[in-house]
Amino acid sequence: MAILEGYCEGNASLSEVWIQQGLFPCFYFTLVPTVLLSISFLLGALQCVCYNMYGTTMEPKYVPRSRLFLLQLFLSVILLLQFGTYILWQSFGLGTVYGYTIIYSCLSVVGWVCTIFLLNLERTRVLVRDRTRGHSTILLLFWALAFAAENLAFVSWKSPLWWWSLDSTDHKVHFGLWMVRYICTFLLFVLGLKAPGLPRRPYMLMINEDERDVEYSEPLLNQNQSSQSTWKDFRTKVCLLVPYMWPKGNVLLQGLVLFCLGLLAVERVINVFVPIYYKNIVNKLSEGAAWKTLAMTVCMYVFLKFLQGGGAGASGFVNNLRSFMWIRVQQYTNRQVQIGLFGHLHSLSLRWHLGRKTGEVLRSVDRGTSSINSLLSYIVFSIFPTIADIIIAIVYFTSNFNAWFGLIIFVCMALYLTITIVITEWRTKYRREMNTRDNEAKSKAVDSLLNFETVKYYNAEGYEVNRFNDAILKYQMAEWKTSASLALLNQAQNVIIGLGLLTGSLLCAYFVTEKKFQVGDFVLFGTYIIQLYTPLNWFGTYYRMIQSSFIDMENMFELFREDQEITDDINAANLVFRVGKVEFDEVYFSYVNGKEILQGLSFTVQPGHTVALVGPSGSGKSTIIRLLFRFYDIKGGCIKIDGQDISKVKQSSLRSHIGVVPQDTVLFNDTIRNNIRYGRVTASDEEVEEASRAADIHERIITFPDGYDTQVGERGLKLSGGEKQRVAIARTILKAPQIILLDEATSALDTQTERNIQASLAKVCTNRTTIVVAHRLSTVINADQILVLQDGHIVERGRHDVLLAKGGAYAGMWIKQQQTESADSASDTETKDKSTEKLQPPGSKED
Repeated sequence: MAILEGYCEGNASLSEVWIQQGLFPCFYFTLVPTVLLSISFLLGALQCVCYNMYGTTMEPKYVPRSRLFLLQLFLSVILLLQFGTYILWQSFGLGTVYGYTIIYSCLSVVGWVCTIFLLNLERTRVLVRDRTRGHSTILLLFWALAFAAENLAFVSWKSPLWWWSLDSTDHKVHFGLWMVRYICTFLLFVLGLKAPGLPRRPYMLMINEDERDVEYSEPLLNQNQSSQSTWKDFRTKVCLLVPYMWPKGNVLLQGLVLFCLGLLAVERVINVFVPIYYKNIVNKLSEGAAWKTLAMTVCMYVFLKFLQGGGAGASGFVNNLRSFMWIRVQQYTNRQVQIGLFGHLHSLSLRWHLGRKTGEVLRSVDRGTSSINSLLSYIVFSIFPTIADIIIAIVYFTSNFNAWFGLIIFVCMALYLTITIVITEWRTKYRREMNTRDNEAKSKAVDSLLNFETVKYYNAEGYEVNRFNDAILKYQMAEWKTSASLALLNQAQNVIIGLGLLTGSLLCAYFVTEKKFQVGDFVLFGTYIIQLYTPLNWFGTYYRMIQSSFIDMENMFELFREDQEITDDINAANLVFRVGKVEFDEVYFSYVNGKEILQGLSFTVQPGHTVALVGPSGSGKSTIIRLLFRFYDIKGGCIKIDGQDISKVKQSSLRSHIGVVPQDTVLFNDTIRNNIRYGRVTASDEEVEEASRAADIHERIITFPDGYDTQVGERGLKLSGGEKQRVAIARTILKAPQIILLDEATSALDTQTERNIQASLAKVCTNRTTIVVAHRLSTVINADQILVLQDGHIVERGRHDVLLAKGGAYAGMWIKQQQTESADSASDTETKDKSTEKLQPPGSKED
C-alpha cells in the first residue's frame, strides 16, 4: 500500500510556483482541478438553474443522431476512468502519495462528471430565447482550459520533478495517463466547436419555421403520375435549365464554363495515361532498366496521380480546381432559377394564389432549386465523363490488346448500365410514394399542433396520436420498399462488376502465361478496370440522384408551367390619369363557368365622388373591387377609367393610381415604419410619420417602447384590429392614389373603433374617386351614391335619404340593422345593470 506523506513534496509550500526548471507539481495539480471544478460545478449549476427555469425540452426529431456525439461521451468517460485509475494507482501502488495527488484526482472526477451531465443537458433541453447554436460557453471554456492545462506540462520539459525522463515505472504510468488526457481533451475541444449532438440551427428558429409551415394537407400540384418515368419530357426540362446554366451577358462566367469543360477533358486523358505509366514501371522493374529511366517514369506516374487523385479523380488537383472554378457558375444557376420562379409566382393570378397552399409551394421551390445544382453537377461532371471513360476504355483495349477485352468491357458495361437504369426506373414509384407519405405525416402533425385548442376542446388527443401513428406506419412501409429496392440494385451491380473483372483477369492472366502479354499488361488491365469501375460503381448513385432530383423538380416545373391568367396586351400603354372617372359598362363575370356573379352591371363613379356598394353576401360587391384592380379579367362588357379600357393598359400603371384598404389587413413581419413605407418604398421617415398623422395613429405609435421600429409580428398579429387598419390607411395615404377602394374596411371592428377609423378614411377620400363596399349601412349614409346589389344586378341606386323614402330593399336592410343594433344595446345595458346589483353590499337600499 502507498504511504500518505504530507500535502506537497518535501514539506514544501504550496505558494512555490517555479522549482528546478519547471512548474512545481504541487502548485500545478492543485490549481488546475480547482479552476476546472469551479467552471464545471459552479457555473454549470447556474446553467442548470437557467435551463430548468427558462428552458424547454427539445423534441427528439430535432436532435440529430450523431456518432460524434457518442464519441464526445466516450472521451469524457475515458477521462473519468483515467482519473479513477489514477486514484487506484496512487492508493495501491508502491511509494509515497502526497495530498495534492488525491485532491487532483477527486476534484477532476467531480469536474468531468459535471461536464458529462451538462453535455446531456444541452442535448435534451434548450433555452427558449436562445438564438445561437452549439455548446454553451461554459462547456467550451472547460474543454479549452482542460486542453491548455495539459499543454502547460511542456513548460516543465527539463524539470526532473515531472515524468519526461521516463526513468521509472511511476514516470511511465504518469506519462501514459498524460497522453490519454492530452489526446482526449484535444478531441473534445475540436468536437466541441462542431457540436455534433446539437441542432445545426437555432432550435427555436426551427420550431417557428415548422409552425408556419402549414403544408402537405393535400397535394397542390399534379401528383397523380406516380408511375410515369422521370425522363418523360426530359428535353423540355433540360431546355428550361439550359438558359440558367449558360450565363448570358457575363463573359467571365462563360469563360469559367468553358475552362471547367476543358479541365473535364484533361481528366479523361489523365485517366488513360495513369495505368499506362504504372504498366511501364512494372515492366522496367522486371527488365532491370536503368535507374534514371525508372526514376523519370516513377516521377511522371506520381505527377499524373497527383493530378488525377484517388484513382477516379475524386480528390485530385484537376478535379478540385474544376470544382472551385464551378462555384460561381453554380451560384449563378441557383440564383437565376430562384429569382425566375419567384417572379413567375408573383405574376400568377389571384385565382391561383387563393387556391394554393403556401407551405407546399415553398417546399416545392426549396426541393426544386436545391436539386438543380446537384442535377447539373451529376450530369455534366459525372454521367457524361463516366460514359466517355467507358468508350475510351473499349477503344483502347480493342486496339492495344485484342477484341475480346473490348467485348468483355462492352458487355459488362452494357449490362451494368441496363440493370442500373431498369431497376432505378422501377423503384422510382417507391421514392414518389415515400415523398407523398412524408408529406401526409408532416401535414397531420402540423395541422394538429396548429389546432391545438380544438384538439383540447374535443378531448381528441388520442385520436390525433393514432392518426399520426398511422401516417408514420405508412411512411415507414414506403421507406422500407425504397431501401429494399436499393439493396437489390446494389447487389445486382456488384455481381456484374465481379463477373466482368473475373472474366477479364482470367483471360489476361492466360495471355501472360502464353508469353503473349507482359506482366505489366496484366497490371495495366487490373488497374484500368478498377479505375473504371470506381466511378462506374458510383454511376448507380449518380443516376439515382438524378432521378431523385427530377422527382423533386417535377412540382417546380409544374409551377413554371402555370399560365399567367392576367397578362398585359401586346400593345398595352400606360394609363393616362386625368380626373378619375370610373365606368362599368354591361360587365359580365363569373369565377366558375355557369355561375354568373355579375350580370350586365353598369354604373359610373364621377371624379371626386364616393359610391357605396351594399347588399347581401355573394351579391358581387367585393368582386367589383377585384375587377377594377384587375385581379381578374371580365367575361363581357368593359371597365374604363377616364375613358380608357383597363384591359388595354399596363397592370402596373393601372394599380399605381389605385389604393386599397382591405377588410382583412395583413402586414409583413417587419417594423411599423417599413409596413407603412410599403405604400411608397422611396418615402422618407418624415413622409411616413406625416402619413401616420393623417391616419390618426402617430400618437399611438410613439407610445410603443420601440416607436416606429416596433415589430408587428407574423401577419401583424401583435397589433389590434384597429391599429392594423390605421396602418393600412397610413400606407394608402403614403401611396397617394387618385382612386381609393375600401373593401369593408371596418366590418370586423367594434362601433367606437369603427367611428374613429371612419374619420381617418374620410380624410383620405376627400377629393378622390372612392368606391366603398359596406357592411354597416350607417357608414355610407354620406355617400354621393349608394348601389344596392342583389344576384349580380343593381336593384336600387341613389342617396341614403332617397333610398329610405322608396321603402325598397335598402330601406328593409336599414330597418333590420337598426333593430339589431337596438337589441344589442339593450342587452349590453341589462348586463351592466345586473353586474351593478351584484356589486351592491347586502342590506343596501336604492334611493
